Amino acid sequence: MRPRYREDKATQAAARLLKLRGGRMSHLKLIKLLYLVERESLARFGAPLSYDTYVSMPHGPVVSSTLDRINTREAYQDGYWDTVIAPKVDHEVSLRDPNVVPEDQLSPAEQALIDEIFVRFGKLSRWQLVEHTHTLPEWTDPQGSSIPISPDDILRSEGYSDDDIAQIKAEWEEAAYANRLFS
Repeated sequence: MRPRYREDKATQAAARLLKLRGGRMSHLKLIKLLYLVERESLARFGAPLSYDTYVSMPHGPVVSSTLDRINTREAYQDGYWDTVIAPKVDHEVSLRDPNVVPEDQLSPAEQALIDEIFVRFGKLSRWQLVEHTHTLPEWTDPQGSSIPISPDDILRSEGYSDDDIAQIKAEWEEAAYANRLFS
């Protein structure tokens, strides 16, 4: 079992990216940048930022639970996301208050990682990001549907051995157990 999805961390990562972009951006661009943050966190630290689930979709890989928060606001209304990020309008999302960008759940290393991903990819258009994410080895064209992406596939593509992956998953299970005990 892996730790539960961290809506607070996903929200704060999205808010940081939105702030870096001036407070507003295409939801497609945001979801691509968030996927790249999650992927790099997994590759670099052996743990994803928010423990979201990954899915191959026609426009490339996405962080599924976070995409649900953007696209189906009614189902998650009054959640943490909704307190920081305004509802999508004309395919764009924005900060509710550009002066209030919480970061208390993000470590300094995670904040630096988000900034690094924005510097590397933030100037690309949403369609350039789609093209880039189509080149990632874990993406499979779902032919109009969606296909789950295993974190194992990302880790293998980044050079992790099966033993490394087994150790990482054991650490996730320990973290999930601790979260259940203390939640």
